[in-house]
Amino acid sequence: MTQRGDSLLLGTRKGLLWYERRNGRYELARVAHEGNPIAYAAVDPRDGACWACIDHGHWGQKLSRSRDRGETWEELPAPKYPDGAEVVDGFPGMGERKRIPAVLRYLWVFQPGGADQPGRVYLGTEPGGLFVSDDSGASWTLCEGLWNHPSRMEFWSGGGRDLAGIHSIVVDPRNSKRVLIAVSSAGVFETVDDGRTWQSRTKGLRNDYAPEPHGEFGHDPHFVTLCPAEPDRLWMQNHFGIFTSADGARSWIDVSQKDGPARFGFPIAVDEHDPRSAWVVPGESDQKRLAHKRVLCVARTQDAGASWQTLTRGLPSGASFDIVLRHALDLAGDTLCFASTTGNAFVSADRGESWSCLSNHLPPVYSVRFA
Repeated sequence: MTQRGDSLLLGTRKGLLWYERRNGRYELARVAHEGNPIAYAAVDPRDGACWACIDHGHWGQKLSRSRDRGETWEELPAPKYPDGAEVVDGFPGMGERKRIPAVLRYLWVFQPGGADQPGRVYLGTEPGGLFVSDDSGASWTLCEGLWNHPSRMEFWSGGGRDLAGIHSIVVDPRNSKRVLIAVSSAGVFETVDDGRTWQSRTKGLRNDYAPEPHGEFGHDPHFVTLCPAEPDRLWMQNHFGIFTSADGARSWIDVSQKDGPARFGFPIAVDEHDPRSAWVVPGESDQKRLAHKRVLCVARTQDAGASWQTLTRGLPSGASFDIVLRHALDLAGDTLCFASTTGNAFVSADRGESWSCLSNHLPPVYSVRFA
């Protein structure tokens, strides 16, 4: 009988790598979409289908699904922005911004709906649209409630890419109508009425680049997740630190280490049962974007960010230029895996206490997800 963690999916610059755990070790079982960049890949726990977001260099954004553990694939229609939809190019407060047509530029993330919504699927995209399907991806609808939020045209902008992107979608396991999304750059938004209306959830966040660092909009969350056992506890790796919320994102607290390494980075993982335990893979500043002080490490808190432990056993001790992207760290039970843009991947079976190398010879890795 398989359980979550027996399969490991890596979305890379050159295809989807599917690993299977055999005798306690992960072995490469198959490669899908070979040669094509896989921006994100994950398995829907409701039906076992695997979804892959493909950033095809020639044909644009493609969406693919497998119902037989990656053996065969079917192409699904990618979402399309409605005629006349527009976005604003440029950054707030930095010269004139112009309106341009909204067209699909990137499929950031796929997220299944709740257990009581068997056909519900979400896609987060650039330039900032949240698309919803209620027929398992046969058709897509732009979430107008979020798209028409009054902050979008004035405050949303690119964060690492040219235009705003929705890269985190969190569905409350207690209430499928409650969904949170994170936008780079704009902030965190929440709906409690199935997407009809949205409220910003940025109290306590900080944007040191902005004229008003504690303003409501313009924040750059790198990744947002929650603890399934206690959904009101959320965690965020932000451009300006690590933040956590104990009140359902109504307020955030900075729990970064003042002098690092647990401060700047992209991914964050939280224990499925213990809301006080989380892991990050630190980076060295937004300007450099490499391992913290060129030492590859993982940082873990077990007390909601009051203290952090630096975990390095089994990781290379030499100079490291690894950076781990927002979707390239995952946790299943006590097993963690992360992989970098330099093609290095590491696995821990003991909650990060020690690490073993999965591979040093991969393409740049964009996403890591257990199934």
